[in-house]
Amino acid sequence: MKFLVIQTAFIGDVVLATPVVEKLRRFFPEARIDFFLRKGNEKLLVGHPHLQKVWIWDKKRGKYRGLWNLLRQVRQERYDWTINCQRFATSGLITVLSGAESTVGFQKNPFARMFTQRVPHVFGTPAYPVHEVERNLGLITHLTDDSFEMPRLRPSAADAGKALTLVPAGRRFVCIAPTSVWFTKQFPAHKWLELIRRIPYDYAVLLLGGPDDAEVCDGIIRETEHPDVRNLAGCLSFLESAALMRDATMNYVNDSAPMHIASAVDAPVTAVFCSTAPHFGFTPLSSNKFVVESGQTLTCRPCGLHGHHACPKGHFACAETIRAEQFSPLPE
Repeated sequence: MKFLVIQTAFIGDVVLATPVVEKLRRFFPEARIDFFLRKGNEKLLVGHPHLQKVWIWDKKRGKYRGLWNLLRQVRQERYDWTINCQRFATSGLITVLSGAESTVGFQKNPFARMFTQRVPHVFGTPAYPVHEVERNLGLITHLTDDSFEMPRLRPSAADAGKALTLVPAGRRFVCIAPTSVWFTKQFPAHKWLELIRRIPYDYAVLLLGGPDDAEVCDGIIRETEHPDVRNLAGCLSFLESAALMRDATMNYVNDSAPMHIASAVDAPVTAVFCSTAPHFGFTPLSSNKFVVESGQTLTCRPCGLHGHHACPKGHFACAETIRAEQFSPLPE
């Protein structure tokens, strides 16, 4: 059997598609499994033992011309199944043109009528939440079973070694990933500072993110009184960050990719939900996990699935009403 898994959205979306790979390998140990993603996200899957090939689509340079060239190569592989983990049109087109004998995707995809199998895409409710991993695994229930599978990333020994050079031997540390692509998903810097004030001084505080996040992290360091806060934004690969988070006493994150990276290495994690809501299905899955959100009833929350570039109401109460006291204390 030959499988192609498609997820060309953001970093966290790729992480949450890895359970499909894990489960296919469990049920089809001799199968070939390949992955199709956007350029930049391939670094999540470096050295992945269950994947033979990762197809990389550069969306920023010659977007559609590059896609057609890539699809010509994909079609030559003659996959048995193409599994599309997205609801959106371009991924549906890729699915249809992949040349696979059979295809499966969500009913909401504009090209769904051309898929072999169509699966409902259901958002949960506060009373009955449905996780994104459950939605993705629903795509292969007909090939496997209805059991759950965790997301998984595989940092190498070299990744772990690089990460641990950043912390003195034996020193306890926490990681904070303070930013998000979406403003209303991002706990404000002054609120992170309130949390850092509660972190004992014998912990190092490591600020994580990409190169674009370095300025925000520098601003936090300028304002904090904590004696050991370090800006690692842009210094680590995805897998090096995962290895570092795995060894942290706690990881504090927004509703964003670092939360899912933590889940994929079973790292302890506290996720802050501002404008979005846990019942959308993007909560942490680690065995040691916490969710922090406003304790007030806000009629404007949630204001969208992905958040906004500014608070639609102008008050950002979903973040401002979260108190530092809501976070679990660290071991002394």
